[in-house]
Amino acid sequence: MSALPRAVVLLSGGLDSATTLAVARRDGFACYALTIAYGQRHAVELQAAAAVARALGAAEHRQMHLDLRAFGGSALTADIPVPTDRTEAEMTSGIPVTYVPARNTVFLALALAYAESCGAFDIYLGVNAIDYSGYPDCRPEFVRAFEQLANLATKAGVEGGRFHIHAPLVELTKADIIRLGVSLGVDYGLTHSCYAPSPQGLACGHCDSCQIRRAGFVAAGVPDPTRYAG
Repeated sequence: MSALPRAVVLLSGGLDSATTLAVARRDGFACYALTIAYGQRHAVELQAAAAVARALGAAEHRQMHLDLRAFGGSALTADIPVPTDRTEAEMTSGIPVTYVPARNTVFLALALAYAESCGAFDIYLGVNAIDYSGYPDCRPEFVRAFEQLANLATKAGVEGGRFHIHAPLVELTKADIIRLGVSLGVDYGLTHSCYAPSPQGLACGHCDSCQIRRAGFVAAGVPDPTRYAG
């Protein structure tokens, strides 16, 4: 059994969460990765998460099923078209239709339960407020508020423990994130970011996530290993 302190890492299989897992490992934690299958149309990311967890040496990787299609309200969980070929101004002008209602709140609550059950007081998530400024649950204020909740609403927190919610990428650009990940040995060829992949799992190259990812590799000066359909 590892003598390292434990941390729960929310791992979607995307670029940001893979980098976050590498950061948690660098920080000296035994990483307990948690992936949520929530009915997302880009379910190929679940396979990517498993590959990333293996490659980055997660001590444990669990996948939970929670079907948010029951609520819908998002292009990722309902029959709503995923926006394509939007300009940077359009992508940052408001909360996009790819926002999943309360997703990060729900995911962090599950990560908190996992952390409390396995004796971890640190939780890592890969939210980013620079490239995804339209998402209200990717802001530093949200992370701080949830950390306060975690320490008020748990047995472990009330009995003297102290939960810490780590969002190491929250104020980094996509290029900065990629450079950081490369320095930590992340294989981005294993990751998946596209919201509307082809039946073969290829990235569409046109959704907001694909455009931001591709521009990030260009800005970072790092070859893009993503397999695009077009």
